[in-house]
Amino acid sequence: MSVAQRWFEFAEIDLRMAELALVHEIFGQTCFHAHQCAEKALKGILAQRGEVIPRTHSLIDLGHRVADLPPELTKGLLFVEGYYFPTRYPDARPALASPPGREAAERCFKIAEEVLAWARKIVG
Repeated sequence: MSVAQRWFEFAEIDLRMAELALVHEIFGQTCFHAHQCAEKALKGILAQRGEVIPRTHSLIDLGHRVADLPPELTKGLLFVEGYYFPTRYPDARPALASPPGREAAERCFKIAEEVLAWARKIVG
């Protein structure tokens, strides 16, 4: 199994966790695991290209490093990025006005699915 495929395998596990959280209405964790899925999918592309995997959780930074990310996915990553710290740490800044609801969680999940599918297609 290639290094990229290992990253995608872990991304798939996070996507499954996001789905389970969504089904059980644990929306903050849906958003968090969607972020993890997208992060690992982007790192899989970088691994396939032989690049050093950066120690960052920033989807924005990873998206810039990937460089050929479609604009609609870049916009989606911006949305998901906004939920990383507030759903992970209770004292995170900027804090959310309220925890994410179903709509935000479903959107994060859909974006993660799309990023992973695109990444798999790019790597082949």
